[in-house]
Amino acid sequence: MSLPTLIRNLTRPKTPIVGVAKSRFYNKRWVQVLGLSVGTSCILYETNENFHNTVRHGYISFKRIGVVTIALSRCVIQYKKVLSLNDTIDDEDQKDENLRQCHLKAANITLKALEKNGGVFIKLGQHIGAMSYILPLEWTQTMVPLQDHCPESSLDDIDRMFAKEIPGEDLTTYFEWIDDEPLGVASLAQVHRAKLKQGTKEVVAVKFQHPQLQEFVSVDVMMTKFVFATLDKVFPQYSLVWLADELHSSIYDEINFNKEAQNAELTAKFFNKNKKLKRATSVRVPKVLLHKDRVLIMEYIGGARLDDPTYLEDHNIKRNEVSESLAHIFNSMIFTKDAGIHCDPHMGNLSIRTCKPTKENGYHNYEIVLYDHGLYRYPDLKTRRNYAKFWLSLLRHDQNEMRKWSYELAGITDDEFPLFAAAITGRSVESALNYDIDSVRGNDEIEIMRKRMLDKASMPADLEGTSTQGEENKLLKQLMKILAHIPRIVILLLKTNDLTRYLDESLRNPLGPARGFLILTSYCSSLVLQEDLETAAAMWKDNIYIKAATQYIAAWYKYIATAYVRTTAYEIILFSRDCYKKLAH
Repeated sequence: MSLPTLIRNLTRPKTPIVGVAKSRFYNKRWVQVLGLSVGTSCILYETNENFHNTVRHGYISFKRIGVVTIALSRCVIQYKKVLSLNDTIDDEDQKDENLRQCHLKAANITLKALEKNGGVFIKLGQHIGAMSYILPLEWTQTMVPLQDHCPESSLDDIDRMFAKEIPGEDLTTYFEWIDDEPLGVASLAQVHRAKLKQGTKEVVAVKFQHPQLQEFVSVDVMMTKFVFATLDKVFPQYSLVWLADELHSSIYDEINFNKEAQNAELTAKFFNKNKKLKRATSVRVPKVLLHKDRVLIMEYIGGARLDDPTYLEDHNIKRNEVSESLAHIFNSMIFTKDAGIHCDPHMGNLSIRTCKPTKENGYHNYEIVLYDHGLYRYPDLKTRRNYAKFWLSLLRHDQNEMRKWSYELAGITDDEFPLFAAAITGRSVESALNYDIDSVRGNDEIEIMRKRMLDKASMPADLEGTSTQGEENKLLKQLMKILAHIPRIVILLLKTNDLTRYLDESLRNPLGPARGFLILTSYCSSLVLQEDLETAAAMWKDNIYIKAATQYIAAWYKYIATAYVRTTAYEIILFSRDCYKKLAH
């Protein structure tokens, strides 16, 4: 090659490789765009509050979803492994032990996830812990810490929330002082004692919603529904979708403190306007002084737990009288037209305090204080009447009527009826159907109920046909099926029944539950009497005079025979027993 040619070749511009050049160009451009985006995001995160909050919300939501998803996956894998292993084992004891260990491991995985996320998930754990007749002990006992040891919000976080709820105020300007330690901490809120700086300057109880709850409640409810929908697909025979539905329908009511204040005011008016009822219940609802979406200020009323035997003995408060007051409180709510029903009457939502006996409080030497009015339901009159008729047929030992009204109330079939009767009364199937519900429920009966739910105890010989055909002793599956299709209001009535029954048992009433059932009978009879009298009045209006008069007389006769004769006879027995004890001493 000649020298001129070589020079031309060296100095000629090289033809670019188009693909490589474009790739380098776009890579460089993407690096620049990415760097600019990250830089802008960092600046906005530090300087723009809305952007900061959006990013933070997304990040924490993703973490919460991750916690739930990982826990759910671990539990499902654990159960699948153990169930597959048990299919290869003949030893029933070994199968039970494997399943118990699986329950315990899955429950602990779930507990850690619930504690980590807090809020709505703590509430869910409390629901699980209360289902002692449905779920294995390993699950319910593992969830016990969530009942009394809920995560506490700091006063700094509460102060920031308070300033948003009441613009221009904070804790130091609104209150003269506020206790650092809360009076109580629940899954959705905590209560502090404080003193108002202005106005009455009285000592008050202030209920603060946990500040982070509102931000994540929609995500948490969505994840809860996802969890139970997934479990329904994996284990369709043990559907708990109804629990997620109930949590979804109730949680938004419970976190709305304006609605809670309204319920409290209506309940106070309900008891105060009826002097006879006020004397029977000796109940007190704390007066609401101020309410916002997430802050509730009430009068402070001290007291002790209902089941504190030392307090009751020191103040000479009779447990049987307290038991009767509780029966009047909750039966009047359930069986009175338009009355609101407190659907969360656990021990933490009631207290008792001594007071001077007066005519207004029925000469009781105590007051029962009713708190937390967030979860209320207002059933229609038809539901209340059907529920009353079911109880009256149960107390009259009339199985045909019991079946009729359980169908009218909740669509219960004949196959489902025995288990439904046991669920509503909180007794074994034998006690519910053999008319023994007014006796004291012993530990042996409770253990039998639990074992049957877990397929570890046989049904009595005369009741074996009550479970689903081909699934001998599969009561748990049948109960799950019932809970999945009955109206939500009936589930809440079941829950309220169970909680009030536990309250009564915690008091260890020396007279047993018989008196409570007589009080129940009187309220049911009154509600049915109103319906019968309305029917008679309609007949009279239509000029059917003879039939109307007959209906009127029959209605009053049935009411007197049911509500008064039995009650009077029981009162005579109690009076005679008291006289005998006094003479014996």
